[in-house]
Amino acid sequence: MAFYKVICAVTLLTLLTQVCGQPKLNTKIVGGQVASEGSWPWQASLQDSTGFHFCGGSLINNEWVLTAAHCFASTDPKAVTVVLGLQSLQGSNTNKVSQTVSQIIIHPSYKSGTKENDICLLKLSSPVTFNTFILPVCLAAPGSTFYNGTAAWVTGWGDIGSGVSLPSPGNLMEVQVPVVGNRQCNCDYGEGRITDNMMCAGLSAGGKDSCQGDSGGPMVSKQGGHWIQEGVVSFGRGCALPNFPGVYTRVSQYQSWINKQITSNQPGYITFTSNGTDSDLNVTCSDLPLTTTTLTSTTLAPTTTAPPVVCGQAPLNSGVLGGSSVATAGVWPSMASLRNNGSHVCGGTLVALDFVLSNANCFSSSPIASEWTVVLGRLNQNGSNPFEVTLNVTNITLSNLTGSNVAVLRLATRPTLSNYIQPICLDNGQTFAVGLTCWAAGWSAGQGGVEQVLQQLQTSVVSCGNVSTSDSICTNSFTLGQGGSGGPLMCKQGGSWFQAAVLSVENNSTSQTRADPVMVFTKLSHFQSFLAQTVGTFLSPASNTTNTTSSSSTTATNTLTTSGDAPAHSPMFFLHLLIFSMCLHLFS
Repeated sequence: MAFYKVICAVTLLTLLTQVCGQPKLNTKIVGGQVASEGSWPWQASLQDSTGFHFCGGSLINNEWVLTAAHCFASTDPKAVTVVLGLQSLQGSNTNKVSQTVSQIIIHPSYKSGTKENDICLLKLSSPVTFNTFILPVCLAAPGSTFYNGTAAWVTGWGDIGSGVSLPSPGNLMEVQVPVVGNRQCNCDYGEGRITDNMMCAGLSAGGKDSCQGDSGGPMVSKQGGHWIQEGVVSFGRGCALPNFPGVYTRVSQYQSWINKQITSNQPGYITFTSNGTDSDLNVTCSDLPLTTTTLTSTTLAPTTTAPPVVCGQAPLNSGVLGGSSVATAGVWPSMASLRNNGSHVCGGTLVALDFVLSNANCFSSSPIASEWTVVLGRLNQNGSNPFEVTLNVTNITLSNLTGSNVAVLRLATRPTLSNYIQPICLDNGQTFAVGLTCWAAGWSAGQGGVEQVLQQLQTSVVSCGNVSTSDSICTNSFTLGQGGSGGPLMCKQGGSWFQAAVLSVENNSTSQTRADPVMVFTKLSHFQSFLAQTVGTFLSPASNTTNTTSSSSTTATNTLTTSGDAPAHSPMFFLHLLIFSMCLHLFS
């Protein structure tokens, strides 16, 4: 019996060493700030013989660290020390462990000029003991998908701006950035610069990025209960510049190479599976051909055709919203925050690639376009918004009809569509039947807590009674404050979201005095001629027969592949599980 208990103990130890990406002290999600001690327990500082930090790295098992090849001018291990459990570069660090290095392995196909295969492994002179502050990260397995807009985190002790050093005491910094698809990134850097072995992340407006000194460090995303490293900090143009996201080595391309170097106690791998559809497939620019190709019968040569931009898609809106008044990121991707001189004034919706719709009353005191900006992809008015983009306004056009009126804002640039930014379909004579569930959304002062989260209010279409006209739609009463004016009343028809009306504060105030509260809105079809003249041809919803591989024209499922929530294990792992189940009987 004692022999079997020894076997069980060894098996349990083996199982424990395969746990990765589960920090005990990472309990909050905030960006662009000092990281809490122990939040990123795989983070490593690579230091020279004088103790100078020159690159980052990540612990991937108890004796190997992953980093970037460009960090090393030579492969002399004596010149490198790996420091784990480190919080600040100066001062006391009670949890830090310093390890010498026995081997530096640079990828044999690394090219310093292009940073292709910019990846490197460091073998520690002796294994480290895992604790709360020192733990390995999981690695992205082959086949992982990181769609445009995927939330990622980058950590390091690098500069906080181009030429701006990290201030004393040099605390570990963390920042959240969205993944930028490779097609878009090639548009930014030039065709062919970004290869399949690379990936990008950053805001199109700039302001958040890795920088010098962060090289070799990890970019990670969370799936299920695991943090998964998808990237190694590699290069970029400047730091946090607009339209130049940071570029990272794509970790999922290197499992075979890594496992050839690490022959025992191999790292844990997880297949990261993105939700929704990849909006990057729709991206095109002057330097980049489109991915959709067809063959002509006359030339037999490939010609490119752009997939149509469709409206009414919300890949992250499963339709099961539970009646909550607090929205989540990406649920209403057409929502816009209209800001005058930096302050939120009204809501709006993206209705075409370069037009936003709102309420004319929002501009009664300030109709000058240069005073306004539009923010898309926003969830919180206060706090972190990694998927948002801010755009200037070049023109504001107001309808001039009897009764309520709408406003159309022309954007200076077209946003890149993603799971978090999508145009909504416009009502062009839709029938919204009595009893149909619809939603209103907007930001209102005093609602949504400290962060002032986007509010969503469920209602349903009711009979308008005596005021019934073809230009009216009526709903049960709901209350949305001043900041919600200009936002949408949205109803789902045939799998796509249509905007039935523009919200106004007047609708809220008048309904409160009625014994049987009913809200009356002017349907958007009333403004059809004005909108057609101002916006142009309306976008069409996705066809129900559209090929499911088209990223912009399908309603994507939100179901995560179950295999993506657990590391990819070898057959030996399942043998361990069998032994483990037997152990339970021995110790019971």
